[in-house]
Amino acid sequence: MSDMKNSPAVTHIESLLDENSFVELGALVTARSTDFGLDDCETPSDGVVTGHGLIDGRLVFVFSQDASVLNGTIGEMHAKKILSVYDMAMKMGAPVIGMLDCAGVRLQESVDALESMGEIYAKAVKASGIIPQILTIYRCGGGLSVLPAVSDFNFMVKDGSLFINSPDTISGNNKDKEDTSSADFQFEAGNVDFVGTEDEVFEEIRNLVMMLPGSNIEGGAIDECEDDLNRASENLLEKRLDPAEFAKEISDGHCFFEARAGYAKEMVTGFIKLNGVTTGVVGNREKCGEEEFETVLSARGCEKATTFVEFCDAFDIPVLTLTNVDGYKSCVCAEKKLARQMGRMVFAFEEASVPKINFITGKAYGTAYILMNSKAIGADLVYAFADAEMGIMPANLAAKILTDDASKFGEVAASFEEVQSGIQNAARRGYIDRVVNPEDARKYLIAGFEMLFTKNVDFYKKHGTK
Repeated sequence: MSDMKNSPAVTHIESLLDENSFVELGALVTARSTDFGLDDCETPSDGVVTGHGLIDGRLVFVFSQDASVLNGTIGEMHAKKILSVYDMAMKMGAPVIGMLDCAGVRLQESVDALESMGEIYAKAVKASGIIPQILTIYRCGGGLSVLPAVSDFNFMVKDGSLFINSPDTISGNNKDKEDTSSADFQFEAGNVDFVGTEDEVFEEIRNLVMMLPGSNIEGGAIDECEDDLNRASENLLEKRLDPAEFAKEISDGHCFFEARAGYAKEMVTGFIKLNGVTTGVVGNREKCGEEEFETVLSARGCEKATTFVEFCDAFDIPVLTLTNVDGYKSCVCAEKKLARQMGRMVFAFEEASVPKINFITGKAYGTAYILMNSKAIGADLVYAFADAEMGIMPANLAAKILTDDASKFGEVAASFEEVQSGIQNAARRGYIDRVVNPEDARKYLIAGFEMLFTKNVDFYKKHGTK
């Protein structure tokens, strides 16, 4: 261990990792530049502590910046240490966890520091999709804010700051008017997944690490399941309005990690465990506590779902969608951005080769339903509750299009519902594989994903046998 034992960088690491598991690497590295008086400065570890350790016995690699050394600025050797951690993590197939407390690039090292920052960008991009990247943000501004943007999961302490431009430098704004660097602002903007005290942040990171595989070749994270595989799900019809609550109810031990919880709240993304297997969940939210949402697809919601599904596919994590949608967000902003994000979401679901199950919990109307992991774009199995609604549109609206005679609206609507709409009609046409009772949801989902465990979309064939 370096002479930085009492530094906050070391304290952060030791607070996160299993006791006595941290092994420091590069402890004797110091700043190489001697320009502008740097040779007169104390630069232990060049302001960043790096190494490896364990979280609940699982290997992780860490780097933690120390603001007490040259204000946590990034210089050439500082960057080389971070790059080395990424290289080791990719070799060993283990997550990288970074703790950012940085004032930017080191002025005294000028272009050398800038090039070093660029090398960190490039390494993080190379690591994307190979190993999970997790960041804790204390202080991160300017160009370093690119790193959280390419990371997979970001956690921020309540009094931390994250910004490209300082709030006081933004035209027409100041920190008192709107603190755009604050944890709450960045949480709602979708740039961080969780905000809390340092202890709360570290607890959530530990929970997340236990959900994720170490690398893209490890396969989905699998643990022993101590929960009853046939446990009856309770009150799912009430909980279906909030996919987060639905997910907790069906998950092993009721565990659920929600990703980007403050952003596009109408679309829920997160991880659960089903028979010990980590499973990604994407769902349409109608209600959360007293807050209500439209059951429509928005540009932000589609972007959130797309990014999450792409991560799951990269790391062989099965995907479960909880569908309750009946249309699209209607506003000028949606007309500018929604179609492109819808297209990206179609790509994500269709191209994902992992096991995919769609569970229709409420409404499934129109092309909005098709985008939510329907069979048409790649779902392997589709389940539904008996009272779920499905069709091109609600029968009462279809009746108004099919006839101009107001006295026949009821008759036409009933006929349309019987012939063209509803879960039973969809099941008869093969679009739904099973109508599930609420109490049986957990066991059928486990059975479905177990059946799909050996799913293969790239068939090898030498030749036929006849």
